[in-house]
Amino acid sequence: MNIMVIGLGSMGIRRIRLIRELKIPADIIGVDSRPERCDAARARFGVTCCVTVEEARQRGEISCAFICTSPLSHAKLIWLCLSYGYHVFTEINLVSDRYTENINLAREKGLTLFLSSTPLYKSEMCYIDKRLKESGKQCIYQYHVGQYLPDWHPWDNLQDFFVSDRKTNGCREILGIELPWMQNTFGKIKRIHVWKRKLLDLPLDFPDTYMIQIAHENGNAGSLIVDVVSRQAVRHLEVLNGDIYIKWNGRPDTLYERNVETRELEPVNPGNYTHEKGYGEFINEYAYRKEIEEFFEVIRGKKPRYTFEQDMETLEIIDRMERGEDEDE
Repeated sequence: MNIMVIGLGSMGIRRIRLIRELKIPADIIGVDSRPERCDAARARFGVTCCVTVEEARQRGEISCAFICTSPLSHAKLIWLCLSYGYHVFTEINLVSDRYTENINLAREKGLTLFLSSTPLYKSEMCYIDKRLKESGKQCIYQYHVGQYLPDWHPWDNLQDFFVSDRKTNGCREILGIELPWMQNTFGKIKRIHVWKRKLLDLPLDFPDTYMIQIAHENGNAGSLIVDVVSRQAVRHLEVLNGDIYIKWNGRPDTLYERNVETRELEPVNPGNYTHEKGYGEFINEYAYRKEIEEFFEVIRGKKPRYTFEQDMETLEIIDRMERGEDEDE
C-alpha cells in the first residue's frame, strides 16, 4: 500500500513524520513541484518523490492521499484524488470551493473525505468539553488568540504565504481552526456582534484584528479576540459558571481549574503533550498524531468528529464575521 502526501512544505513534512512514527504499514510517495522540497523530504525520510499526482500513480497502487498544499489548491486536488479512488485527508480549507461536488463524489464512490481540525483532538479541549457537560449549566468565556503574522513562517516570504491572501488570510485561518472546537464545546453559534480594524503597517488588504461577541444556541456566550498583530504569541482562555472556573494559556501545563472547596487554583493534567523542536510552544504534536489515527479509523467505519458538511456551516459564520455583520434574534 502507498500513501500519497501532496505538498512537502511544513505540514506535509509533519504528516510524513507522524505517519512514520505511527508505523503505518505503507510506503509514502511525496508530491511537490519544488525540487528543493522533494530533495529535503528524500534526504530526511527516504521517501519517493514526484512532481505530479499523475507521476505518483505510476509508482504503485495508492490507497489514500494527504493534501497539504495551500488552501486554494485543495478543491481541485480533492476532486482529482477522489476520482482516482483514494481516501482523502485534507488540511484546513478556509474556502468552500466545490464542497458539495466533492462531498457527493466521496459518497458516490464510498470513500472517506476527512478534514483536519486539530484542536478537537487536544487533551485540553477535551477536558474543558467534559467538565462543561458534567456541569450541565450555561457558561461564559473569554478567549484571545493572536500572533504577529510575519512570525508564523519567518523562513517564507510573507507575500508567498497563503495567510497574506485575503481569501485565506491569517485571521480567517485562526477562526477556521478555533470555531469547530468552540462550537463542539460551547454550542452552535446563534448570534454575533463584530468589531474589526487594521492595526499593522504591513501590505495586507484585510483586517488584522477582530473582537467578536458570540451567543450560542444553548445559552452559552463569550467574547473572542483574534489578531495577527501580537508580537507575543498568545492563546488565553477563561471559562466560568457558578460551578467552574477554568483558565488555559495554550499548553497542557498551563491548564488550571479552581477547586471550589479549597478555593485554590489547581493545575490540571489533561493528557499527552508532545513538542517538536522548531515549532512554537503552543503546537502539540500529539493532537496532529491523533487525527491521523482517527482518519484511518474513519476509513474502517468510525464516525468522524468533524465533517465537510459542518465545515460549510463554519465557513458561512466566518464569512459573516469578515463582513462584520451583526446577527440579531
